[in-house]
Amino acid sequence: MLHTKSLVWFRRDLRDYDHAALFYALKESAQVFCAFIFDTDILDPLHDKADRRVEFIWESVRELKGALQAKGGDLIVLHGKAQDEILQLARSLQVEAVFTNHDYEPCAMARDAHVAEQLQKYAIAFHHYKDQVIFEKDEVLNMSGKPYGVFTPYKNMWLKTVNDFYLQPYAIDRYVQHLAKPATNVLASLESMGFQRTNLSGMRLPTGMQGGLNLFDNFKTRMSHYKDARDFPAVKGVSYLSVHLRFGTVSIRHFAREAILAANVGAQTWLNELIWRDFYFQILHHHPHVASGKAFKAEFETLQFSNDKTLFQAWCDGNTGYPLVDAAMRQLNSTGFMHNRLRMVAASFLVKDLLIDWRWGEHYFAAKLIDFDLSANNGGWQWAASTGCDAQPWFRIFNPITQSERFDMQGNFIRKYVPELTKCNDKEIHAPWLITPLRLQELNLQIGRDYPAPVVDHATQRELTLALYKNV
Repeated sequence: MLHTKSLVWFRRDLRDYDHAALFYALKESAQVFCAFIFDTDILDPLHDKADRRVEFIWESVRELKGALQAKGGDLIVLHGKAQDEILQLARSLQVEAVFTNHDYEPCAMARDAHVAEQLQKYAIAFHHYKDQVIFEKDEVLNMSGKPYGVFTPYKNMWLKTVNDFYLQPYAIDRYVQHLAKPATNVLASLESMGFQRTNLSGMRLPTGMQGGLNLFDNFKTRMSHYKDARDFPAVKGVSYLSVHLRFGTVSIRHFAREAILAANVGAQTWLNELIWRDFYFQILHHHPHVASGKAFKAEFETLQFSNDKTLFQAWCDGNTGYPLVDAAMRQLNSTGFMHNRLRMVAASFLVKDLLIDWRWGEHYFAAKLIDFDLSANNGGWQWAASTGCDAQPWFRIFNPITQSERFDMQGNFIRKYVPELTKCNDKEIHAPWLITPLRLQELNLQIGRDYPAPVVDHATQRELTLALYKNV
């Protein structure tokens, strides 16, 4: 044994299986304590105290605490400034080492560097491991030893590099007898931390490890159809696992292994999405300026967006007069989730129809998405705005009506979130302002009263956007 007593600091890895830091701590220590800290540095700046993410974390922490207790250990749960709490806890438990998994966001890396420095003063080691990605940092480079800025060659090298070693699960149960039972620690209620319950329990989004595994079991029965079904928001085509990946209630190694073993077109398409996730993490690592609101491509830093606040508010509220965009935004506002195809449509519409800075949209999604992840959110927004790596060419602009007709043909998704248009037929629902006055009367629908008229004309805005980008 290298250590008599150690502490595992859980963060975005809320599970007790296939967990790198937990595995190494158990293997190398006679006694292992476990802790999670509700970090006030992260929680205090959240304006909306009914935040689904905080509730999702709380429920997942509660499940993890019970799971560790069943294995003979426990989870110490604290609420405070994480970088101070972890030092204090490590000292009070008299551990010789703190084990944790890598976090790649600049703020988190700065926090971890500070913690390592403080622990060192008390001769406490700080061990950290790769866990939330298959490949990180410099593990996938091109033939010249440089990081990739384009996805497809990155993906090809990723696939060439991956093997059983990288996908092998960490065998926690082999060393589980080393879990330590601390003095009684009660999980503080959500309310006592200043947060409120949301509509999470009413949504079909199970929390925690078991919730993640149940969702994955369901997805496995549909995975082979993923390629064909994933673009249609009214169909159960996607995995709904992004929030579980975000908070680590599931294992990325488990998912990648299953997708590779399935060896069908749907599984390969889904594996591509997991590779995109790794890709954006390595972009963040090699280009940390993107985290501070800078365009990946410096030449697009000077784009002169008009930034009309009224138009931005209409987009936020789902009142633009473009039904698919409005349905997408209303889904986000009411559930914290947005279908991936719709993220592209809504983002393109904000930037290239409303001529609003992509950073405004990135910030709004960051506040609302239950699966918000800095690297993927930034990557997606810069892709849509044509300012990022491997981005949508600036002259390609989504037509919100065509997207609607193609991906919500029967208007089922629109009807769910824009009930004002329920009575419109499958053709009318995509552009209700084109319905004849007589038919509008028949539907008892008045554009501008019951549902907004389009806030902009797509064709006009398209020309303005082309001119804006061309000047750069």
